[in-house]
Amino acid sequence: MASSRDKDELWASGEDRVNAMRGYKAAIHNPRVSDEAKAHAQDVLDNELGGDKPRHDLYAVRGDPQKDPMRIAAGYKAATKNPRNSEEGKQRASDRLDEMENR
Repeated sequence: MASSRDKDELWASGEDRVNAMRGYKAAIHNPRVSDEAKAHAQDVLDNELGGDKPRHDLYAVRGDPQKDPMRIAAGYKAATKNPRNSEEGKQRASDRLDEMENR
């Protein structure tokens, strides 16, 4: 088993830490992974990596905690025109887009 110092060196790179989180999350949701391995993956996420929010951590690692407002607006606009979205979802996206435009 690796020492605490070895683990610190392993997770020193933020990108590596985020990639490890992604891998452990994938293992937890993979039906072909044993329950024992899933428990181990959850333990590593909880106790060594400090959580299971890789996307949030990736923005922090890259120094870009804010998403590009233009891309957010584009996503909302696309959601309003997507035939697979419910009318409620389309309305919610439209409302958010209106809020962004009124800022």
